[in-house]
Amino acid sequence: MANNKKYEELVKNSPGSVVEEIVKELVKKKAVDVHFEEDDDQQWAEVKVHKEDEDQEIAIRLQSGDNWVLQFGYYDQDDDFIELLQPLTQAETDLIPVALQKVMRKVLASEEGLRVPGNLLSK
Repeated sequence: MANNKKYEELVKNSPGSVVEEIVKELVKKKAVDVHFEEDDDQQWAEVKVHKEDEDQEIAIRLQSGDNWVLQFGYYDQDDDFIELLQPLTQAETDLIPVALQKVMRKVLASEEGLRVPGNLLSK
């Protein structure tokens, strides 16, 4: 639980460092799934990093209107899923590699997820 609070603070106060952490994890993977999600009237493309041992996930979302958002989710003591969303500034968005931005825009436009090599996303 203490680690959840640490991430909550990072997401709120230093989202750029969390974006860098996500990107670092993604480029190390053999394959990265870029998901298309929709809920009610919202649609987004998303890449996630799971921290299985802590039952957490952190993600970068691209929402309609070219809005970039950092997402942090975890299960609380009652086993309810808690999701925090933090809009990203242009400077924080610039930390996302151009190749990853292009893939996420393609997923959002086509409304279909993609699996791409992790090393492709570092460019």
